[in-house]
Amino acid sequence: MEFSSKEFKVGKCEGQKEVDGETMPLVLQPPESNKANFDSLLLALKNNKDWLDQMIIKHSAVLLRGYDVSKAEEFNEIVEAFGWEDIRYVGPAPRTHIYKRIWTANEGPLSEFIYYHHEMVLIKEYPKRVILYCEIPPPEGGETPFVPSFKVTERMVKEFPKEVEEMDKKGLKYTFTALSNNDTSSMRGRGWEDAFGSSDRYEAEKRANALGMEVEWLPNGAMKTILGPRCLTKVFDGRKRRRMWFNTMVGMHGKEHSSALMADGMEISEHVVKRCQQIIEEESIQFKWEKGDVLFLDNYALLHGRRPSLPPRRVLVATCK
Repeated sequence: MEFSSKEFKVGKCEGQKEVDGETMPLVLQPPESNKANFDSLLLALKNNKDWLDQMIIKHSAVLLRGYDVSKAEEFNEIVEAFGWEDIRYVGPAPRTHIYKRIWTANEGPLSEFIYYHHEMVLIKEYPKRVILYCEIPPPEGGETPFVPSFKVTERMVKEFPKEVEEMDKKGLKYTFTALSNNDTSSMRGRGWEDAFGSSDRYEAEKRANALGMEVEWLPNGAMKTILGPRCLTKVFDGRKRRRMWFNTMVGMHGKEHSSALMADGMEISEHVVKRCQQIIEEESIQFKWEKGDVLFLDNYALLHGRRPSLPPRRVLVATCK
């Protein structure tokens, strides 16, 4: 498939990197100044759906920049232009529904760093694509860094071959505890009632089970979920047989409301976890948000997070199969 399209101009952004011969993110801009309006963008997207889908897989991240995308309703039209099926978010992040397929991104305190993750990595069905829209860019910080997952695997295998082999063979087990009500003072403050769409314990547990979770009810009314075994790495079709670091070991290991162990209950070495954290940060890529930016992420290939920022910051999100 051709790399270029007449309806887009390839641009550049600060922080862009070349990884294994691929530019991340690939920046697409209007080919002419009179093509920057929303209607022109929407038409270009509809005319190039298959091409853009291939660019997302090839480059893992595609950034639309320089277009007049001004509100959530227009962002929703961009998402729907591709015909991708919606997938409802399940996870600990507090979010608010905005319009049709559009939600706020994690509403936890802007002062906190949201650690790198593949979206819904622990659920049986996870999105193929995560699409982000910058409605209000932060005055300082607030970037959405992302990490080529295969690079993490490559370096971890090189430094810890025995440990990676053992974790990959056994799989990992995670726990996470959620209260019944949302707590927006925490970046993992989504309550189980909101997460599973029911205030009835039986129904919530049934829905959790359907997603591959075991449930334990705590005396304070909180729900403790147990997930596992889950894979350490995963290979997806169409991505050069790359071995993705498809787990959330670092993000959940030894935290206040979560844990990450080997599936047989053995502890993961603190040294291995800390070194993995360093590697992930070393491989990160980030750019500064601009108003109207739309970022497509291949959730199979990239971990992503959120840097702390000054307010205001408003980034909206859609997740697709």
